[in-house]
Amino acid sequence: MITTHVQDSNRGTPATRIPIELDLFEASKGWVEVGHGITNTEGDIEDFGEHPAPGIYRLMYDVASYQTDAFFPSIAVTFEVRDPHEPHHIELVLSPFGYSTHRGV
Repeated sequence: MITTHVQDSNRGTPATRIPIELDLFEASKGWVEVGHGITNTEGDIEDFGEHPAPGIYRLMYDVASYQTDAFFPSIAVTFEVRDPHEPHHIELVLSPFGYSTHRGV
C-alpha cells in the first residue's frame, strides 16, 4: 500500500487539503495516473485506491493549492516499489523555501 503524510514545518502543523496524484511509469505510455487524493486534517492520505505492483511510482503534490505563494508550487517524489506487500509511506515536510522527503514507517 502507498500512503503519504505532509507536514508544514513553518506552521508546525499537518498540511491539510493538498491534492496529490499517484502515477505509475509504464514504458510504452510514460506516466499514467493510478490514484489521487487530498490530505485530511492530519495531513495524511491513507489510500490512493491503487493495487500496488512492482514499478516506478511518482507522487505529485499540488502545493500551490495549499500555499498560494509557494516557492515550489508542485513537488514530484519518484520512488520504486519492489515488494508490493511492504508498506510504502512517503513523508513530505514543507518549509517556505524548501522541502524534504523520506520513506516513513
